[in-house]
Amino acid sequence: MPSETASTSQPSAAPDVAPETLAITAGRAASGASLAPALWASSTWESESLDDAHRRATAMRHDGFYSRYSNPTVRSFEQAIAELEGAEDSLAFASGMGAIASTVFAVCSAGAHIVAQRQLYAGTLAFLQGPCRRMGIDVTFVDVATPGAFTAAVEPGRTMLVFAETPSNPLLELADLDELGSIKGPFTVVDSTFATPLGQRPLAHGVDISLHSATKGIAGHNDATLGVISGEAELLGEIWTYSVLHGATPSPFDALNALRGLRTLGVRTRLQNETARSLAITLADHPEVRAVHYPGLSEHPQHALATRQLRQYGTVLSFEIADRDTAAGFLGRLQTARVATSLGGPETIVCHPSTSTHAGLTPDEKRAAGVSDGLLRVSIGLEDAADIVADFERALETPA
Repeated sequence: MPSETASTSQPSAAPDVAPETLAITAGRAASGASLAPALWASSTWESESLDDAHRRATAMRHDGFYSRYSNPTVRSFEQAIAELEGAEDSLAFASGMGAIASTVFAVCSAGAHIVAQRQLYAGTLAFLQGPCRRMGIDVTFVDVATPGAFTAAVEPGRTMLVFAETPSNPLLELADLDELGSIKGPFTVVDSTFATPLGQRPLAHGVDISLHSATKGIAGHNDATLGVISGEAELLGEIWTYSVLHGATPSPFDALNALRGLRTLGVRTRLQNETARSLAITLADHPEVRAVHYPGLSEHPQHALATRQLRQYGTVLSFEIADRDTAAGFLGRLQTARVATSLGGPETIVCHPSTSTHAGLTPDEKRAAGVSDGLLRVSIGLEDAADIVADFERALETPA
């Protein structure tokens, strides 16, 4: 049965174990003795009386009232992420963009100011440049790789939010989490999708909110669409109050799949990281490749920062070849890797950001974001590393 009171937010007092272990043990409260997550598919629950209905309707995040407010399966997923993030609580949404939009509109109103990095997922960039500005929210963009840029752009008394994405999509540039955590006044939000909770914990650096598109590496099987934020319970309660009205409600079916994916996150990311580094090294030495973007390479300009703040260098990399025609030929010759736009799944997938993830940007915006016509982004899957490396080497060979 779901709880008869509002779900508590504190993660359990677990022993000091590795995040890989927490990914197995966390988020089991609603499943009883079942080792598999329990699916609570209901959208609504029966009340015993008018007084009981009132208690459920007015409680914070009651998981036995109406699933737009909360749901036991979704709550289990949230509690698992909270433990992995070292957070008081987490809050799930129907997508990563649902998490971003709800968070921004919960803390910002007309006249507010946001500082964000220029190197962002194009959907986030379009949201900040479109709906936010239309609602009277001003946004200043900074270079993520410039030390002190976020702090310098903050306008005391006016800046309500500082938004970073690290590692960034698609160039794998890093924001300094310690710098972000030291900013006082505005709320700080880090989109940590590429890293997953096993790669970094922004809250440990003083950041207010860690955000993920859980559709990607967390769920990990291309069968769930979810977003999630983590932070202090009081702050998330305020965002929840707005999210109920915004309606970006997570599906319990997707939460179930994400919980299932979470159980294998450790072994998946370990293998994917090893393959990513092997492929990055190979591509860096290939004559047809002009640049490789992967923080695990010693020549990456932010390799020292990556070593300091990342537990894992990552499962995603990008590289640049001559132009769009060369990229099209390369993609057409791949045999094992697949062409798709998402990331984090069991298959190695390659996308051409200029014509997919960042297709909505103007040419000037693409140049500002570093998205060239020859740039390709790779999400490493679970295939044998040698097979993936060989596939890329074959695809890079120009036909005679």
